[in-house]
Amino acid sequence: MATSSAPGHSAPAQKLAQTAAHTALQAAPQTLAQKLIARAAGRTQVPPGEVVECAVDLAMFHDSSGPRRLQPMLEQLGAGIWDKSKVVLVMDHYVAEADDASRRIVHIARQWATSQQLPHVHDGEGICHVLLPERGHLRPGMFCVGGDSHSPTGGAFGAFMFGIGSTEMLGVLVSGRIWLQVPQTIRYRWDGRLSTGVCAKDMMLHMIGRFGMNGAAYQAAEFAGDAVRALVVAERMTLCNMSAELGAMVGLVAPDEVTRDWLAEVGVAVSELDAWQGDAGAPLLAEHVFDAPSLPPMVAVPHSPAHAHAVGEVAGQAIDVAYIGACTGAKLHDLRAAASVLRGKRAASSVRLMLAPASLREQRQAASEGTLGALLDAGATLLPIGCGACAGYGSRFDDHSRVISSTARNFRGRMGGADVQVFLASPATVAASALTGCIADPREFMT
Repeated sequence: MATSSAPGHSAPAQKLAQTAAHTALQAAPQTLAQKLIARAAGRTQVPPGEVVECAVDLAMFHDSSGPRRLQPMLEQLGAGIWDKSKVVLVMDHYVAEADDASRRIVHIARQWATSQQLPHVHDGEGICHVLLPERGHLRPGMFCVGGDSHSPTGGAFGAFMFGIGSTEMLGVLVSGRIWLQVPQTIRYRWDGRLSTGVCAKDMMLHMIGRFGMNGAAYQAAEFAGDAVRALVVAERMTLCNMSAELGAMVGLVAPDEVTRDWLAEVGVAVSELDAWQGDAGAPLLAEHVFDAPSLPPMVAVPHSPAHAHAVGEVAGQAIDVAYIGACTGAKLHDLRAAASVLRGKRAASSVRLMLAPASLREQRQAASEGTLGALLDAGATLLPIGCGACAGYGSRFDDHSRVISSTARNFRGRMGGADVQVFLASPATVAASALTGCIADPREFMT
């Protein structure tokens, strides 16, 4: 095969330049996102902007995004699944089945799971983003895809996990691989410690309010700083989960001993943490620095998570429903936060207090320690485990309702009719608002 070189450059000189560029790349410091992608691509390093082909360690989809869409496409292709041991199917969006359409969708998922003999199926056990780590499917260093926009939750464990559509998922199921443009990294550094009554949900609403829902479009959002390192894993999950509301491709928290200890509790042994830390001097698109102690509880008013305000700016607005639910608002840590406000008290008679724990495991732990009892004693109605009102399936809010919710999104029409007003807040703020019948600061009820 003939070779050619650019005018004025000999082939040896061109090869020398290429070698020098490769050596420079090899020596360049890398972000955590770059390191995770490089491993999946079988490379030592990857530069931002390059398109690479990555091997997938795990593919997750649920009853809404999965079999009802993927089965007919696979049959049309006459194709099978590349590695069933790396596929996780979760029934969480349409369970418990509230109508004939829901029953049909869940039936398709169950039937397909049986016909495919999938080894990892979680049916009605909780929300996919919470179940994946608690069932031992995630660990630092993994490269994962999910059929849901909040799949970046996996980044709380030092895994590169992002959401994809059904067509991309079809390609992954058949080949076990996916093309990816290496994102740039935006670091969100929180200095100091959060005050009592302030949590990761407040951090996210503040960031989304400041930068908007496209503030990190297609980039990697890396959460760092003393306040982030002080967070329990459940709170780190909330940060990474709602990186989707920043428009990010992936949210990441570098794994540490907190990560290792949490994973050990669910039977996952982690020995290597040093490999999954960003290098000093790694290239950042931007770094935003926040003062954690000065952050107040936040509330996003209808109809966007970006409409965020300090609770004091919206306090006193009447509400009809207080909803504690979703993967970003009903984990055990979230239930404890709500119970710390409600214990020994009763919700206002004008408010419907609704509770949908994020997983069966979390619900059982909450029951065994008395957290669930405190919430029920306060007047909470216990709903089926699953996505429920957050996804607008099964539980939907009545017309004209004013709702304060621990969910991730409050788009018009998502959780009820177009006239339903949904305010987003932390579980503690939702609980405080349930007590008073209007939006309230949880710090007023905490000791």
